[in-house]
Amino acid sequence: MKQLLAVMLAVAMFWNCGTIASAGASLMPEVGQAAPEFTLPTNTGSGKVSLQDYRGQWVVLYFYPQDFTSGCTLEAQRFQRDLSQYRSRHVQILGVSVDSVDSHRQFCDAEGLQFPLLADEEGAVSRQYGSWLGFISQRHTFVIDPQGLIRARFQRVLPATHSQEVLEVLDALQRA
Repeated sequence: MKQLLAVMLAVAMFWNCGTIASAGASLMPEVGQAAPEFTLPTNTGSGKVSLQDYRGQWVVLYFYPQDFTSGCTLEAQRFQRDLSQYRSRHVQILGVSVDSVDSHRQFCDAEGLQFPLLADEEGAVSRQYGSWLGFISQRHTFVIDPQGLIRARFQRVLPATHSQEVLEVLDALQRA
């Protein structure tokens, strides 16, 4: 039943592309504010990843509902397609969902993803970033600068075009 609800919610979020409020959701950190620190297990085999590990470079931190769902797969595929553009801008992509490390590993293998996916199984980090729906993460993205400040956030995400949208914002931020 939990998986059916997660799939139904993911489909609704894919089609509506809006933010769904939840009684358990906390406020999103504001642009200009320090990004909340975290450490989470990752699919990459390196154990855990901390936001602090990427201090000194730009980070795209994106939250998504569930591995292997249509919208989440499309969004991840677009980030992977554009990965060389992110790397040329010295940007690290980090994906976060409540899925397990093993699920992330399988998802990355199936889709050829070459960036870390982080397992927020209890939703603690999703809560810190105001992306929690009670049992899954909402589709939100944060652009974090080399000093650890949030420079942009995206609450309404279209999986098919989101990566290009993020790249455009990064270009503007890096030129400023």
